[in-house]
Amino acid sequence: MEIQVQKGDLENFKCDALIINLFQGVTNLSGGTGSVDKALEGLVSKIIKEDKFEGKEGQIFSFRTLGKLSAKHVIVVGLGNKKDFKTENIRRVAALSIKKAKELGVRTIGSIVHGTGIGDIAPHSTAQAIVEGTMLADYSFKKFKKADAKKEAQQGIKIFTLIENDARKIKATQQGVEDGLTTSLGTIFARDLVNEPSLHMTPVELVEKAKQIAKSSKGKIRIKVYDKVGLEKMKAGGILGVAMGSDHPPYMVHMTWKPQNAKKKIALVGKAITFDSGGLSLKPSNVMEMMKLDMAGAASVLGAFSVLTRIKPQAEIHGIFAACENMPSGKAYRPGDILETSSGKTIEVLNTDAEGRITLADSLHYATKLKPDCIIDLATLTGACMVGLGDYCAGIMGNNNKLIDKILDAADKTGEALWKLPLPKEYHQLIDSKFADMKNIGGKYGGALTAGLFLQEFVGEIPWAHIDLAGPSFAEIEYVPYIPLGGSGYGVRTLLEFIKSL
Repeated sequence: MEIQVQKGDLENFKCDALIINLFQGVTNLSGGTGSVDKALEGLVSKIIKEDKFEGKEGQIFSFRTLGKLSAKHVIVVGLGNKKDFKTENIRRVAALSIKKAKELGVRTIGSIVHGTGIGDIAPHSTAQAIVEGTMLADYSFKKFKKADAKKEAQQGIKIFTLIENDARKIKATQQGVEDGLTTSLGTIFARDLVNEPSLHMTPVELVEKAKQIAKSSKGKIRIKVYDKVGLEKMKAGGILGVAMGSDHPPYMVHMTWKPQNAKKKIALVGKAITFDSGGLSLKPSNVMEMMKLDMAGAASVLGAFSVLTRIKPQAEIHGIFAACENMPSGKAYRPGDILETSSGKTIEVLNTDAEGRITLADSLHYATKLKPDCIIDLATLTGACMVGLGDYCAGIMGNNNKLIDKILDAADKTGEALWKLPLPKEYHQLIDSKFADMKNIGGKYGGALTAGLFLQEFVGEIPWAHIDLAGPSFAEIEYVPYIPLGGSGYGVRTLLEFIKSL
């Protein structure tokens, strides 16, 4: 889909479908919607009145213009209550509009710029939100549905145009489109990784994706890859232990974006279990069906790195992940085993299905040696977080409230649901081990928190935040219209917003 900005009037724009809007409770149409209504001799007003269209968010209807406009169809979408309107509403409205347009089978679309000038919403933010809602709602993973992919290529939306009649807003709108494209492309990159079946996304293939990012950056992103021998040299017993049961060898990847005169240094660490069977503590088969998603944390880091050359941040950014499989076999690590990590700390394994925190122990320790200003890790870590927050909202915890608040602010701007969780020191005794420095699971309750306390052991005094995205990393229910079923790419847009704020 090509997305562009054009100065002009809605009523004169030639396209297959024209998108206009209406706030809830508005009866006298004005602005672009009013101009279209006038050109149609009051037809929009008449339909709204007769069909009792109230302009609530989520309401939408379309009709043919029968040659009365340059557009063949008009789509009217409700914006909801004006006083509650913000950029997240724009994303959702744009997503609903694009879905309606696809139902109509149109190829070219012209759209009003939803909500510019409402409150403190600037043209740049509006355009970025429209592009994000449009592109992310239009996404589908069709790699293995070849007939559908061919049909999409032949019949999908070809051109989407934002129409702005105020010349003073064109430049900001165009920049918003560019920024929306950047965040959407990064999110889509992550979605594709998560949606790829584990048969085709083994540890070495995830490493290849990282290498492709580095290669396409033309030297701006550097990469180091540690194979099994390299992991043995660094004594990464956590990663090596988890990988013992798989025929696919493990790797650690370290990517670096290092501009001149960087003001800050941050480390992004992702969990990268390309398939999680649970190991000898085997998962039920119905739970295992989606365990290709267990590398979603690393996918988010890679999604962010895939677009760093577009945003060119003035911060030194490190991306780290340990790619391996957690499989049962005669070679697999066992409940009761004790693993020694690269930090020298030992872990008693009581459940081989709590493997992500074990690989993160080595990954986080590696990150600390870079001496960053902060560390952010993203991981599909616990079902307990989903019990507490559901599968729409991620949890965040850490050792630095200032860092956490900054990430929460970024998440609020991007519309990615994120909720702060505590790390009560009283719960630390739940991961104390009689035979090692710690054990890899806590008690019956507070599993997300004890997992966070476990990770905290490997970051020292460096400001650190942990995002448990087990729930929202993979959509089983379409809570919002721009997140279709499957890999969501959760976290990419929040990371990029955080990076831009540095």
